[in-house]
Amino acid sequence: MHALLVVAHPEPRSLTHHVVDRLKAALHPVPTEVADLAAEGFDPRFTLADRRSYQEGAPYPPEIAAEHRRLDRATDLVLVFPVYWWSMPALLKGWIDRVFINGWAFEHSPATGLRPKLQALTTHLLPIAGDDHGSYERHGYEKALRTQIEHGIIDYCGSRRGATAFIHESEQDSPEATARRVDRAVRVVSEAVHARLTVG
Repeated sequence: MHALLVVAHPEPRSLTHHVVDRLKAALHPVPTEVADLAAEGFDPRFTLADRRSYQEGAPYPPEIAAEHRRLDRATDLVLVFPVYWWSMPALLKGWIDRVFINGWAFEHSPATGLRPKLQALTTHLLPIAGDDHGSYERHGYEKALRTQIEHGIIDYCGSRRGATAFIHESEQDSPEATARRVDRAVRVVSEAVHARLTVG
């Protein structure tokens, strides 16, 4: 097994990065790699080269081929991100736009339809939200976010759904309450990964 933690936050001292550090420790002894998209300078813009890869089968840009190799090593992918406008940050969305591409994550053509290709991967989500759980439930924000990512991306590419663990009220005043929420989310995701290790 091999876990890839993808983090999209520009501030290394952020709660998001703290959660990644905690999760990496909790996943031991599973080999774990962290993809810090901001620190690595990943360009989220879908370029003309990306479009040609998607539509014409042209070679993937080198930085995208490198991401594919990183994901090919992974059995478990964990997306750790702050919730911006009830979804993921543009940096992470751009990573998915460019990396989860036709021909690698799935194949689609008028002749054959859709053929998902990421069946060997399990994808977990760890969204960090500023608002409380009740607001997410009342307004349907959690359902919308899960539909976009779990159904619209994970299912579409054939990846298995892993754990989804929200950390709510991430900007409230009590560090003790935040610590409890972080503990719970890290435990949920790490136990899901370790359970697969035990079964395997």
